[in-house]
Amino acid sequence: MEGFDTTAAVQAILRWAHIVAGILWIGHLYFFNFVNVPFEGTLDKDTKGKVLPELRPRALFWFRWGAAWTWITGFLLAGLVFYMAKSALFEMPADGTAPAWGAASGIMVLLTFAAPFLYDPLAKSGLGKNNQTFAIVGFVLTAAMLYAYLEVARFSYRGALIHVGALFGTLMAFNVWFRIWPLQQKIIAAIKAGQAPDAAWVATAGGRSRHNTYMSVPLVWAMMNQHSVTLSGFIYPGVSTLLATALGWLFVQWCYKKAAAVKGF
Repeated sequence: MEGFDTTAAVQAILRWAHIVAGILWIGHLYFFNFVNVPFEGTLDKDTKGKVLPELRPRALFWFRWGAAWTWITGFLLAGLVFYMAKSALFEMPADGTAPAWGAASGIMVLLTFAAPFLYDPLAKSGLGKNNQTFAIVGFVLTAAMLYAYLEVARFSYRGALIHVGALFGTLMAFNVWFRIWPLQQKIIAAIKAGQAPDAAWVATAGGRSRHNTYMSVPLVWAMMNQHSVTLSGFIYPGVSTLLATALGWLFVQWCYKKAAAVKGF
């Protein structure tokens, strides 16, 4: 077909799938944190034993597969939009030469997708036991990664922003598949058997779910990518992203407080 751009068409289909999968995933994430957790707190033991083994597995099915397909389609999109078309990934050199991959940019991409190996031990440490302290540490590390994307890897604003999104998305998907889902299987089995689940299981699964909820709002900012370039020159290219992260975390904090106050009839 004359004038048909196959690459652009594939990108459009992947974006569509990426957004739909993201809605499925994040929608269930918000359901669990802002609706289901307060609701379950109103149930007695017998009711929990009947309701939760039926409700949670159904919701967790869509939750975990939404996470998987959001990450997969996002990775494929990053490959098509940024890794194959380097003009979107790198800051254009002043001399007009074509940007190229180097050791620094390769290492930064590797660090992005290997981030769970740093995050998981931190989350399990004493730092992870205090949400406020862990949020501060997470914000500082996010700022450091953002600076490295821009100044070490020489990524463009869009390139740096999409890798912040890839960083958060990878951590969130890791939490879903390797921490939340395995523990929820144990928790649901215990509840179904009429037993109290191990408090450590509940604390870890709930904590990682809260981490994901906080990361989800700045993740959406990163998904917007091209639509936020108008703010890329605000003081410094990374400042708008850090502001979006801070504002997103404050918004989620407000949502948790509001969720605890909303009552049924």
